[in-house]
Amino acid sequence: MLGFCERCHEMTEYTIRDEKKQKNIKGKSIEYTGKEAYCNECESEIFVSDIRDYNLAMLEKAYREKEGLISVSEIEIILEKYDVGKRPLSLLLGWGEGTLTRYLEGDIPAKQYSDMLKKILDDSNYLKEILEKNKDNITDVAYRRICSALQKNGTETDTSIESEDKIDYVVKYLLANSVDITPLALQKLLYFSQGFYKAFTGEYLFYNNCEAWVHGPVYRSIYYKYKDHGYNPIEEKDYEYGDIKLTAVEKELLDSIVRNFGCYSGKVLEKMTHAEEPWRATRTGLSDNEGSDRIIDKELIAKYFNEIKSKHGMLNTSDIRDYSTDFFNKLYN
Repeated sequence: MLGFCERCHEMTEYTIRDEKKQKNIKGKSIEYTGKEAYCNECESEIFVSDIRDYNLAMLEKAYREKEGLISVSEIEIILEKYDVGKRPLSLLLGWGEGTLTRYLEGDIPAKQYSDMLKKILDDSNYLKEILEKNKDNITDVAYRRICSALQKNGTETDTSIESEDKIDYVVKYLLANSVDITPLALQKLLYFSQGFYKAFTGEYLFYNNCEAWVHGPVYRSIYYKYKDHGYNPIEEKDYEYGDIKLTAVEKELLDSIVRNFGCYSGKVLEKMTHAEEPWRATRTGLSDNEGSDRIIDKELIAKYFNEIKSKHGMLNTSDIRDYSTDFFNKLYN
């Protein structure tokens, strides 16, 4: 790689190094890991436009994580999930028609707007309420397309009824392959499944957000679906194994989660998630028993589990065993 070194006054080869950086944005100190290029001849710092762009992207990502703001990829999921364009959704939400376009191009949304988008991503019924209230803001074609997407997702007026979605298949698979799994344990297995799947594949297993409740990470729709079981194991006999639409890679990851975390009780799993950064960071400033609907940002989960994978030198999903065993021993020995 060649770059112009101002000290050497010529094009020279350079080396890229990771560096801890800090910048103040809107009065807040943001720390992130960036990169810098150094001349191989004189060790001077060299300006490289691609590295500048990378650092700006890492700074933006760190700021979004710290502030709990929605990511561009999550906004794209909303548009695809509800079969809606950027302009119609902006108008439906009562925003300027170019607002979502700007967000997709990199503008950072205000916290209020971000929270609204996150709620839409996680709860189809919330969008249905907005649609019925503001349908006059959009065309009949856009209205019908969103209605069709909502119907496809199985949206009901009762928020306690879960739509048949990817997370449902994950739940069914976990239930079908676990013994005596309680609602509390199920929530934690979903959380570990999401984190490790992202670490190993680079993709999220499902789009649903989890919230930092008192007893750990919780997927709200799944909570409502199984809350009547209380502290008792979930027993479901009304589905067939063949109805579980998951890939071989997804099933392999879930098998490892069941083997390495399903052996612990819900309370043990709760204690594990309480010791992990995503839940603790999201509940900063809250007392131990204070209720909260704060969303644990997916990128915060991704960052944490990527670090775990790297720290433990995990090469495949079977290596999750080392982490779960070490974690249990640290908590109880």
